Amino acid sequence: MKTLGGLLRLIHVISKYRIFDEFIKIKGSIFTRFFYRILVIIFSPIRSSGKLVDALKELGPIYIKFGQTLSTRPDIIGQKACQDLKDLQDRLEPFPFEELKQIFHKETGKIPDEVFANFDEQSVAAASVAQVHKAVLNSGEVVAVKVLRPGIKIKCQQDLKILNFLARIISRLYPQTNNFKFLEVLEIFEGSMKMELNLRMEAANSSELKDNLSSDIGIYIPPVHWDLTTEKVLVTKWVEGISIYDVESIKAQGLDPIEISERVAIMFFEQTYRDGFFHADMHPGNIFVTLEGQIALVDFGIMGRLSPKDRVSVAQILQGFLRRDYMQVAKVHLKAGYIPKDTDLALFAGYCRSICEPIVGLALKDVSISKILAQLFQVIQEFGLDIQPQLILLQKSMILIEGVGKILNPDINMWELAYPWMEKWTIKNLGFEARIVKFISKIKQSIEKQLCEEFS
Repeated sequence: MKTLGGLLRLIHVISKYRIFDEFIKIKGSIFTRFFYRILVIIFSPIRSSGKLVDALKELGPIYIKFGQTLSTRPDIIGQKACQDLKDLQDRLEPFPFEELKQIFHKETGKIPDEVFANFDEQSVAAASVAQVHKAVLNSGEVVAVKVLRPGIKIKCQQDLKILNFLARIISRLYPQTNNFKFLEVLEIFEGSMKMELNLRMEAANSSELKDNLSSDIGIYIPPVHWDLTTEKVLVTKWVEGISIYDVESIKAQGLDPIEISERVAIMFFEQTYRDGFFHADMHPGNIFVTLEGQIALVDFGIMGRLSPKDRVSVAQILQGFLRRDYMQVAKVHLKAGYIPKDTDLALFAGYCRSICEPIVGLALKDVSISKILAQLFQVIQEFGLDIQPQLILLQKSMILIEGVGKILNPDINMWELAYPWMEKWTIKNLGFEARIVKFISKIKQSIEKQLCEEFS
């Protein structure tokens, strides 16, 4: 019954804000348009003056999160809707502090007053899934205490059922939308939500990223207090730093915003291409600069992974763009299976050239990443290609990182910054010596496997 109630509420909001008006007008059959008008008349004959953002806010936290995911997908919801969703903030009123203390006690088996010398009742952040409070352990260490919202898991499951139902209806009514892999986008979103709803997994993500970046100078990942961490509670060391938003305070501390912007970009390249495991929610609110000049990351609920094959393919594609070798870009797409085997490579390379040549040499402030992505998705549609689900988080992360770059240094050019790093990475991972090492390693593994089978 709750799911049915949620579905009726969704239909009411869709009708109220006329969310699908343009889509139905362009794509809908006569029957679909007629049925849509009937729904509008029944559920909300008076149109609201609000926008898509207002509709998502009215629907609640899960829809807000999904709206943030869709804000990087102009191919699905259009360029205008993406612009509208850019400012969608995941902020809610905090739930009562006494309720938070009860959850902490139930989860950890420990009474907060016996664990903490001080526990701020006012939250420092309250979002759709959880909220964070500052506290001081009896040892004197300052920590961040993150606790899931009561009932959020059940609410999330109900809303995801409804979104899945809606996605399948759209897929059946409009088969031409299947090449957008909307259901796969929803599946990825569902997976990321499951991760966010398990704070023990977030702690594990933090630990893995900390290990991966341990040899990188100037990066700080706050350690986890595992004895106080459960599925619904996460306690980490408090990060004392300057928000990446606050450029003036960064300068006042004697730090160079331009140098920091370059380090943030290189850190992202390292996570993505070297490790294949990257922070997929690196918006400015999750990045701080410590007083010592370290780049500190928080909130590891959304992470992305790239297989070795995808890492190589994406790196080669990026290298091709950096070298302006668009035929290489086309060939890598074909080899990776990103485009059909019968694709005209010269034509595809021409499309890539038409997208990227206008931005070569421009400063980041003069480049609209969302427009570039929209053009790339148009190419995908033109060639009947599939948008690879595993790359969606990477696309989103690249937009976020470039947004951080704009804040710190409006004149930064990510293309120029990426080129020398990518050249070194390519030589190390794709050069002749690297191939020999990998070949020998494969032979060794094959022999070891054969010996195990022989003597087992």
